[in-house]
Amino acid sequence: MKILFIGGTGTISSAITRQLADSEHELWLLNRGNRKDEVPANVKQITVDINDEAEVLRLLGDMTFDAVCDFIVFTTDQLERDHRLFAGRTRQYVFISSASAYHKPARSHVITEGTTLANPHWEYSRNKIACEEMLMKWYREERFPVTIVRPSHTYCERSVPLGLHGLKGSWQVLRRMIEGKPVLVHGDGSSLWTMTWNGDFARGFIGLLGNPHAIGEAFQIMNDESLTWDQIYTAVADALGVKAKLYHVSSEFLMAVAPKEYDLEGNLIGDKAVTVVFDCAKLKRAVPGFQTTVRFEEGARRCIDYILRHPECQEADPDFDQWCDRVIDVLEQAKKAF
Repeated sequence: MKILFIGGTGTISSAITRQLADSEHELWLLNRGNRKDEVPANVKQITVDINDEAEVLRLLGDMTFDAVCDFIVFTTDQLERDHRLFAGRTRQYVFISSASAYHKPARSHVITEGTTLANPHWEYSRNKIACEEMLMKWYREERFPVTIVRPSHTYCERSVPLGLHGLKGSWQVLRRMIEGKPVLVHGDGSSLWTMTWNGDFARGFIGLLGNPHAIGEAFQIMNDESLTWDQIYTAVADALGVKAKLYHVSSEFLMAVAPKEYDLEGNLIGDKAVTVVFDCAKLKRAVPGFQTTVRFEEGARRCIDYILRHPECQEADPDFDQWCDRVIDVLEQAKKAF
């Protein structure tokens, strides 16, 4: 197959790029070239801003593709741009949506592709829903060959996935663990969540490319392993070789006292605060033999090993650190008041 990725070097897409590079497929990346050196040598690259439609059309010429996958569409305006560029140019258009689009609060903790899409807490999710609705309208009215993919919490070795961290990523949480400080865990730590290694996600994604059963359909791609947040944080502490000191705080309180830029209404109330268990039976029917292979404890070890060997991944976040200390201090003082 001849495949075009818009993006192709992010957390999710980089693993797919590497796996396709090791296959017989012809892969092209269209992006700004910010990570050009990380792209496998046999992957063809088009360096351009996707928003410069005239230049994109000039560089594409008369090329057509078996699949076009855009990893950086977040609004309907961007989606309409892609429709103008690729309608009639591809046999399949893959849109990366989000599992955060599912109904919040969840009506059932078991999530399937048929679960209602509705998230009043997060604009990001509402924009993804609007894109999905537009795509399905095009599919019904003009047979635009769409496939929708809904990832949840997919991660790679560059950052440990956690429920709560500052604007500079998860390193400051790891540092608190290393220093023996308590770390904030939203809720009582017992709600279930799913983490998916990007290499596992990639295998499911590639199985949908050129797959006739994927056209006009939505699929979620996740690990079958469900863990409580306490188990997740404990696995990270174990990988660091330290004892986890978990400090539980209600999601509503965290949202109320967090800096606005943390967007905890979306990230917690609109996503991670409730138990979700994803049923990937539909994907497994479409991609026979698909299964995930990396349990979170192994993924956490891979992340910790990589981060500790790469200082560029260890970006301090003193503002987040001080905010954590303040939250804990305020709650401890409140306990003493009674």
